[in-house]
This record gives sequence, C-alpha cells and structure tokens, in this order.
Amino acid sequence: MFTYLLLNIFTFLFPAIQSFEKKVSFYKKWKYAFPAIGLVGVLFILWDYYFTLAGVWGFNEHYHLGLEIGGLPFEELLFFVTVPFACLFIFEILGQISWVNRLEKPAQLIWKVIWLGLVLGAILGREQIYTLVAFSGAAIILGLQLFVIKSAWMGRFLLAYAAHLVPFCIVNGVLTALPVVWYNDLENSGLRLGSIPLEDMVYSLMLFLLNATLYEGFQSVFSNKKSPSLGEISPKQVHG
Repeated sequence: MFTYLLLNIFTFLFPAIQSFEKKVSFYKKWKYAFPAIGLVGVLFILWDYYFTLAGVWGFNEHYHLGLEIGGLPFEELLFFVTVPFACLFIFEILGQISWVNRLEKPAQLIWKVIWLGLVLGAILGREQIYTLVAFSGAAIILGLQLFVIKSAWMGRFLLAYAAHLVPFCIVNGVLTALPVVWYNDLENSGLRLGSIPLEDMVYSLMLFLLNATLYEGFQSVFSNKKSPSLGEISPKQVHG
C-alpha cells in the first residue's frame, strides 16, 4: 500500500537534506529548480494520463494509497517532483567540480552517437507507441541541444545521466519488478534490463534533459548569468 510513496520519499529525502550542506547549498537554487520541475511535470503528466488511458501502462492498486487525481495515483504525480529534483541535485553537484568542464567536447561525440541511436530506435520501433514516442521525443530534445542550443554543459550532463542510472535502476527496478507499474508489451520493444523496459531509460533521459535545460535557462535569465554555448568556453573553463 505504501510502496510507491516510500520510493518517492527515498528518492527525495537524501538530496533534500544534502541541499543544505554548506559546500553544496543547492537550496539556494531551488527557485530555479522547482519552476523547471513544474513546467516539465505538466507535460509529462499529460503524457502519462494519455498512456494510462490508452492502456500503454497502468498502476497496481496494491502498491499505492488509492488516492487518484485525474485517474493517476497521487504517488505518480509526486514522481514528477521527486525524481527530477534528485536528478537536478546530481547535475548541480557535478557542476561544482572544475575538471568536469574538460569533458564537453568529447561528450559532444558521444551524444551525437546516442542521438543517432535514438533516431534509429524511433524508426525501428515506429509500430510500438511507447517506443516511438520515447525515442523520437528524446531525439528531438537532444537534437535541439546538440545542434541549436549548443549548451556548454552537456559533458556534465553526460556524467549526471550516467550517475543517475544507479538510483534509477534501484527505484525503477522495484517499480517494474513487483510491479507497481505494469506495461503493455505490445506497445514497447520488449527489451528490458532486468524488469526495466529499455524505453524507461530513454524516457528518463528526456525527463532529465528537459529539466536541466530549463533549470540552466532560468538561471541564465533570472540571475543575469549567461550559460555559455560550446563555442564560448574559454581555455580557463576547459582546463580549470
């Protein structure tokens, strides 16, 4: 009954407490993080609602409180706050490590390979709605970053995404193994890491990247601190 709620609490609690640690001070940037989380959350909740209605996935009533809002469990709505918050915490922590900036240019090549993989995955999985939407959506968002926005923090994001896969596999592994969340395998590729659908990792990439993009964007706009593009990184930033 409390499983999904406890997973949300587990996801949120450590980064929330550590936000007040003096060397981290992530709490000072909550004013940028929570607006980003809210805006992205609305988009993903609408997606979630449609896919639940269409039977692409659903929720096991034995593992949530039974309180539903718009047909979605309360814990599912909470998920779009707790998970992005934890992801942005990881992203912010890595931003405080100077050598991470050195990864920007090699990360561009890695991300371009991943982007091509997403495009290919969308083409191959075009008959499965979860596969198509997850892969094509991630390809669009990542493509905008790589070829239009050209943010200089994609090396940091690569490390943050890799780091987030550890708690992701723990939390999502529980969600999909019990299952708290079930999937209609006719609407996905059927490829899984243990009990976790491959599409969930792509879904998480898109959720994380959208939140990071808005988070950095809000800082740039409201703190008068310009977020440099890749071509604007100074030698000091690269080698600092």
